[in-house]
Amino acid sequence: MEQSVTFWLVAITGVVLTGISKSGFAGGIGMATVPVLSLVMSPVQAAAIMLPLLVLMDGFSLKAWWGHQNNHYLWILIPPAIAGIVTGYLLFEYLNEGMLKLVLGIMSLLFAVWGLSNGMQRVRFGSRLAGRVFGAIAGLTSFVAHAGGPPVNIYLLAKKLPKEQFLATAVIFFAVINVIKLIPYALLNQFNYDNLLIAGLLMPFGWIGVRLGLIIQRKINDALFYRIILLLLLAIGIKLVSDAIGL
Repeated sequence: MEQSVTFWLVAITGVVLTGISKSGFAGGIGMATVPVLSLVMSPVQAAAIMLPLLVLMDGFSLKAWWGHQNNHYLWILIPPAIAGIVTGYLLFEYLNEGMLKLVLGIMSLLFAVWGLSNGMQRVRFGSRLAGRVFGAIAGLTSFVAHAGGPPVNIYLLAKKLPKEQFLATAVIFFAVINVIKLIPYALLNQFNYDNLLIAGLLMPFGWIGVRLGLIIQRKINDALFYRIILLLLLAIGIKLVSDAIGL
């Protein structure tokens, strides 16, 4: 395994940002990691390298957030997310990553603009059906490119949960589905020696990112926290749409 300095700089930066995002900002900007790593490797390899790191970072984050989660919303989100993962596995050879990015990007942009214009003060996604739809979308997009953050954030943001409960619920949701994703990734032979070795070398930077995320979020009040999440969704939406249309 020989990789360039540029490769390691990009990979380390992406992993640290993912750790910060997972523990401090509900995984928002972390979904940009696979596109960023795709600058120096194939998207399929980037997803395979990131999954063991995500599971490790989930473990670090769980220790900090366990006990603050909203179990009601987890039970709504997780079962359809598992169905989304199974769907992604069965359709792996046929999935159009560009189309998924476009749909997810437009969804993120619309919700971010709506939220930043105080739309969440007027309307909430109150039904179980909405939660199941967002959960299924999160499972599918998470399987394809670890991009399940926006659907879950959209649903939970609309619930106006306290910051700690919001973060804990998102952390546990992704901890569960990332562990489940190990099975189809293994069945698809995504874990080869080189990918696992690179993931192992990047693990310390995942821990650093998680610790930084915990420190940063403690210094932010609820109003600023939710505004940052919405701004992250806006930035991610722009990135996903530009990737999908080839800009």
